[in-house]
Amino acid sequence: MIRSPQLYKVLIVEDDEPIRNLYVMKLVQAGYKTFSAQNGIIGLRLAESEMPDLILLDLRMPVMNGDEMLAKLRSTDWGSSMRVIILTNISKSEAPHSLRFLNVDRYVTKVHHTPSQIADMVREVLS
Repeated sequence: MIRSPQLYKVLIVEDDEPIRNLYVMKLVQAGYKTFSAQNGIIGLRLAESEMPDLILLDLRMPVMNGDEMLAKLRSTDWGSSMRVIILTNISKSEAPHSLRFLNVDRYVTKVHHTPSQIADMVREVLS
């Protein structure tokens, strides 16, 4: 049985406010309950308190970057199997080597995908 999007929670961790707001808007339109954070520290706190079904995670952010947040998330019982899509402008070949061991569902380069395509990806990963 496929769950309705309204039953899924998505956390968007992105430091660029206009981009973050675009993804929030598109996912809310698609029916998802969304939360957002501008850095990894806030993102990690929200992940623990809200237990999202999926996290869209940027890599380059101030305060705590995405790969550091992901490593901390994976080191917890509650975050070890949380679904994560890396959503960044860093090419996969330039990504931190540690990401290869942190179990992500997808690695997506933002400039090559529209918010609608990202919403489609969210639906695919959560189905």
